[in-house]
Amino acid sequence: MQSRSKVLVVDDDAELRALLHDYLGESGYEVSLAADGAGLWGQFEQGAPDLVILDLMLPGQDGLTLCRDLRARTATPILMLTARGDEMDRIVGLEMGADDYLPKPFHPRELLARIRSILRRSQVGSGALADGPVRRLGFAGWTLDLDAHHLVDPQGVVVSLSTGEFRLLRALAENPNRVLSRDQLLDACVGREGGPFDRSVDVLVSRLRRRLRDDARESILIRTVRSEGYMLAASVTRSP
Repeated sequence: MQSRSKVLVVDDDAELRALLHDYLGESGYEVSLAADGAGLWGQFEQGAPDLVILDLMLPGQDGLTLCRDLRARTATPILMLTARGDEMDRIVGLEMGADDYLPKPFHPRELLARIRSILRRSQVGSGALADGPVRRLGFAGWTLDLDAHHLVDPQGVVVSLSTGEFRLLRALAENPNRVLSRDQLLDACVGREGGPFDRSVDVLVSRLRRRLRDDARESILIRTVRSEGYMLAASVTRSP
């Protein structure tokens, strides 16, 4: 996987860009670099990467704006780099569509582990159905396409999902009417354990409810089970 995966690093720190270029290159990735939003879009014109590492603090358009614009145009996974690990930055980044975040300063090995986890999950998905014949999950008029990684609404309109949204919905749809804990969902979404104040899953659930037009105040499809987690309250059909 690594030899074929293309990683785009977007950071205005030239020294960090050079370090990541060398380190990730030695780890088997094809690495391209950009210092700002213009450079990011220029790289996309040459071909979409498999993953974008996006710094929050950038000249011109900041990382949050670029993250939002990227998510509106593509399902490419996004790993956000946030200074000092500020929780509000992380929450807003996830709201904008980032798949995971890593606070600066970070250890290169942790970055590499996050990259591997995101790419593995975005390419092969998660759950017991990965190797089976089922390629679509249907519930309440919606269809989750496991190959295209998108959602189709009851009227047949395709709804784009971020990698995190797709993995979250897949985990819920593969376990209908069963409560999944936040730790289980976090592992399915980003492949790591959460701390006691980690709100990543809650942010993803909020985004997914908006995709499903499921009012959080009177949620019908994705239900919150207090002190337990979340569940998809619907019958699920499985089809090839």
